Amino acid sequence: MPHRNRVTPFGEIIATQARGLLFGNRGVLHDDHGRLVRDWQVKRWIACRLEFKGRRRPLLRPGRFTELFFLDEATALAAGHRPCAECRREDYVMFREAWEADRGVSRPSANDMDRTLHAERVSGDGAKRYHAARFGDLPDGSMISEDERAWLVCRGRLLAWTPFGYESERASRRSAAVLTLTPPSILGVLRGGYRPAIHPTARIL
Repeated sequence: MPHRNRVTPFGEIIATQARGLLFGNRGVLHDDHGRLVRDWQVKRWIACRLEFKGRRRPLLRPGRFTELFFLDEATALAAGHRPCAECRREDYVMFREAWEADRGVSRPSANDMDRTLHAERVSGDGAKRYHAARFGDLPDGSMISEDERAWLVCRGRLLAWTPFGYESERASRRSAAVLTLTPPSILGVLRGGYRPAIHPTARIL
């Protein structure tokens, strides 16, 4: 039986046999028996490489951070995670530089970005925040919510997200009003040239 440790673009944590391209964390979310008891613990939500310096760690150890997995980086960004500053240092620096250019700030710290992202991804009651936008203004790699599904913006079209990859596509009017899952600050990073890793199923649609 799969662990409940896969993250959707809505930020939800589900159980599925699907494999992901990235892992990350939001703090300690499980109890001593490996059961999830919260959706997040800290404001630092990161996305990491699956392999780094040969490190290995058992899953769901008591008192240690809960290992979470993502289909791809677009999924992690939509959920509100950013690149890890250690195992993905080069990506983190590019992300921070795009953030800096978009917001007009000088060398934002990880804490500065995490505080801003937390306010954009989680409402006062802990629910996922959605943000109104126009489809034609959204960069590739961002995600929207439509028909109770998550859709990836890719080459001016929408690709339907599933835990196993992207399975269908459809068009949308540039003027269409949509609700984004990807937080506004990350939309700015994507517009600034940051290119997230996308699951290979997107390339065959």
